[in-house]
Amino acid sequence: MPIPNLSIRAAEAGDLPALLSLYRELNPADPVIDAALAEARFAAILGHQGMTTLIGLAGETPAASVTLIVVPNLTRNGAPYAVIENVVTAAAYRKRGYAGALIRHAIAAAWQAGCYKVMLLTGSKEPATLRFYEDCGFIQDKTGFQIRRP
Repeated sequence: MPIPNLSIRAAEAGDLPALLSLYRELNPADPVIDAALAEARFAAILGHQGMTTLIGLAGETPAASVTLIVVPNLTRNGAPYAVIENVVTAAAYRKRGYAGALIRHAIAAAWQAGCYKVMLLTGSKEPATLRFYEDCGFIQDKTGFQIRRP
């Protein structure tokens, strides 16, 4: 069901300030990224084949974002798989269905790209967050591991 006043599109070069603002809400403890480094990283993201940062606009205001990465693969008869990362909605726009709409859009794009699965990890243990991802169609049936650089 469409959400009134919400449009979804791929991020463009001019969206960097809005994305950085959204990401401050996602990870408020992160240090502020150097402007030149942010511009270089964002240019690399925009040029990276198979990587799309989606922005949900409330009117003209960037209100939410997700990143979809489609990964080429040699298993599953060569079918790619996808990863959804950096799911964030600005506090002023939460509980309106924006993140769910963006995730559903990303999943549809992954199916269109021929992906055989879409993965998403969350660090949250909050029951409401886990239920939200389940409501988006994800099932918690695998064990995820990560290692972070010391």
